[in-house]
Amino acid sequence: MNTDERDTKRFGVVARTRLAVALVVAGCLALVGLAVTGQAATTPQRLEFVQVGHWVYNDAAQSAFHIDGSTSRVDARADVPGAASGSQVAQGDDSGYVVERNRITEFDKSTLSVEESTPPPAPETPFVMEIAGGPYLVYRNAGQIVRLGDPAATVPAGGPLSRPVATGDGTVWAHRVDSGSICELPKGAAVLTCVAQLPPGHGGGLTLVGDRPVVLDMTGDSLHRVGPDGLGEALPLGIKLSPSAQVANSAVGDRLAIADPERNQLHLIDISGLDQDRPAAKPISVELTKGSRFNGPLSSSNVVAMVDETRGEVLTYDADGKLKSTAKVPSQGAAAPRLAKGEDNRIYVDSSDGSHVLVVNGDDGTVVDVDVDKAANTQTAGAPSADPEPSGERPAPPRNPEQRQVPPSTQKALPPVARATPPGAPRKLSATAGDGSAKVSWSPAADNGARITGYRVSWPGGSTKVGGSSRGTTISGLTNGKPYVITVVAENSAGLGAGVSAKAVVPGPANRPAGAPVVTAKAGGDGKVSVSWTQPDLRGGTLVHYLVSLTGKGQRTLSATSTEFTGVTGSATVTVRAVTKFDSGSTLTGATGSRKVTVPVASGPPTITITQVRGTDSTLFVSVKADGKGAPATCQAEFFAKGKPTACSGATTLTIGSVAWIGSITITATITTSAGTATDTWRGVPTVSAGMPVWLGPLALVGLRRRKEEEEQL
Repeated sequence: MNTDERDTKRFGVVARTRLAVALVVAGCLALVGLAVTGQAATTPQRLEFVQVGHWVYNDAAQSAFHIDGSTSRVDARADVPGAASGSQVAQGDDSGYVVERNRITEFDKSTLSVEESTPPPAPETPFVMEIAGGPYLVYRNAGQIVRLGDPAATVPAGGPLSRPVATGDGTVWAHRVDSGSICELPKGAAVLTCVAQLPPGHGGGLTLVGDRPVVLDMTGDSLHRVGPDGLGEALPLGIKLSPSAQVANSAVGDRLAIADPERNQLHLIDISGLDQDRPAAKPISVELTKGSRFNGPLSSSNVVAMVDETRGEVLTYDADGKLKSTAKVPSQGAAAPRLAKGEDNRIYVDSSDGSHVLVVNGDDGTVVDVDVDKAANTQTAGAPSADPEPSGERPAPPRNPEQRQVPPSTQKALPPVARATPPGAPRKLSATAGDGSAKVSWSPAADNGARITGYRVSWPGGSTKVGGSSRGTTISGLTNGKPYVITVVAENSAGLGAGVSAKAVVPGPANRPAGAPVVTAKAGGDGKVSVSWTQPDLRGGTLVHYLVSLTGKGQRTLSATSTEFTGVTGSATVTVRAVTKFDSGSTLTGATGSRKVTVPVASGPPTITITQVRGTDSTLFVSVKADGKGAPATCQAEFFAKGKPTACSGATTLTIGSVAWIGSITITATITTSAGTATDTWRGVPTVSAGMPVWLGPLALVGLRRRKEEEEQL
């Protein structure tokens, strides 16, 4: 085996091979629980396996290190210089990602070399999820979900989010803090679908029970299953929570951990009542150290872990609240330790500077401290931890020939160093059009013996040069509608290398989400709310549909510009968003148009009083005092024939037309609201406003009575 082959094996393959062999053997034994989907397929399109171990970024070494949770050893290293202190590392099937507030840097898990860097959607520290189809970065304050897996996507949530969870099939579940909506993002999807909603003003958090989403209503102190029809029946907690309470990511057996730092307590709630028709057991409450600030809880199959950030300790408990272990988190940084759940059922606690990782056994709660600094000092760039060499075999030489240390007794002439040649062509070149601009990115070119000093980027009408560590640039000042072919060439001390060109791009206005629709909402006294809206500015996109929701009534997908909700009480908010699409790209959800409506609710049965009756030779005018008790009302007067129903409130005049009368008559007035009906009867001689009363004989009166009877029969 020559030096290059030996280096490749030691520096790029060892960690990957350990993981792959374990998983392939497990697959051969049909242990399908290792598969992310949890099921076996007869003709799988692609096998996805649980990610084993945990990556951490070490500030001192400027590198990402892989910790094998089963052995508690560092077995791989990827140099990623320049990352900010406290950076996180997320791993997918083929790549790892060093995640900073302002940059995401990808490295290949096989070669342990940096691929490219991209900007995040928001300058904040995201919540990392290593799941099937991922990893995912959830920017909770900005309401953005980034999938780094295939297909990569940035999904807007529309508002800030609480801590998300994910089921075994790769579905991400998110809770909108502002609206209370509970939404799902299936594996590979690019649009959130909201299936349930907490009551207005209620705080909440998401967790998993039996790999199914459950929402904690912290205002109502209850748990609810989340299903396609909304929230399930409430399971009372049996305790009162403060607004800052935090629920664990999943249950431990039949108990769910909820931390209430304001009351210095960790509660373990019996959740068997969610699926079984039996009363819940009494909650178990554990007292926490007063005055400390806590991170967690985070659960594995049998263990609940919390970090006391004030004392720098990790605490583990079993499902009965028994303390299993307490371990100090060594750290040389100012920030608090970070908790992370691995797909291998272990919990990892990173020191803020990445100098140590505490590995929590998910079965028994024991803790092992992995000294990353020590491992970094015994490794060369990209190398796994050194294993004892077999007897009689010489250690592999360092990767740089100039650094070789050869004992005097075994000195041999070093082979001549090959002369450097111009670099190879940049790899994975891509160009994306913008508004009067184009964004270009690439992977490093082979240096061919000399460091890359720069990349030359050229296009029709211009060129620029960027540094050798650059992985992309943005070209501005381009003409919209004009095609551009962009070429990138690497350069080192030996000269310019071969160029590579991207497919032609045509700059144009950026694909932007639609504007906000103008919403009109009208409430009726019968609990109906009629909603209509205008088509917003689609900003060049094609309308796909509208997403319409009303507080407590879920979300509708409509192509029309109006709809009606029933059974609404009290105040409610209507929101409408337009979903658009550009060519064959993914859909974009536009800005929200909203309208608050209040459905009148009657405070009691209505009342009506006839105050006066006036008449002419063919019409009666009935003055009434109507009171709908806060709800819309209609009134109607009757004398042989019924008058037209009229909206009424307070002093109202009702009309009965095409009638003849004489002397003393009887008139009935009726008022109707959502709360019921009331009547009032008046007897007397109407006041004549104009003309003379018509005197009718007995036959004419009989005719009027028959007319009334016929109308009633109809």
